[in-house]
Amino acid sequence: MEQHGAGDAALASITVAEVLHGFHRAVTPGQRAQREAFAQYLLAIFAVLPFDLEEARVHARIGAEMASKGVTVGAHDLIIAATAIAHDLQVATRDLRSFPRIPGLALLQW
Repeated sequence: MEQHGAGDAALASITVAEVLHGFHRAVTPGQRAQREAFAQYLLAIFAVLPFDLEEARVHARIGAEMASKGVTVGAHDLIIAATAIAHDLQVATRDLRSFPRIPGLALLQW
C-alpha cells in the first residue's frame, strides 16, 4: 500500500460485507479462523465509508447514465464506485473489466 501512496485508504461498507460474507462461508474451522483474522485486521486498520444519502445520489446518477448507454456492472461494484466518487477517492483494484466502465471513477491498478 505504501508503494501506491495509499496511506489514507478506506473500505466501502459493501466491501466489508463482502469480506464478512467470505468469513461466514468458510468450510473448515481453520479456514474460518484465517478469514476471521483477516477481516478483523482490515477493520482495525481501515476506516469504513458508509453508503448514505450522498453515495446514493452518486449511485443513482452514474447507474442511470450507464443504463442509458447499455453498460452494466455488478451491483456491489457500482456501490463501491459511488462511494469512492462521493468521497473523491480512487478505487484500488485488480478488476479491469468492470471498474474502468464506470464514468468518473478514478482507478489505482493494484
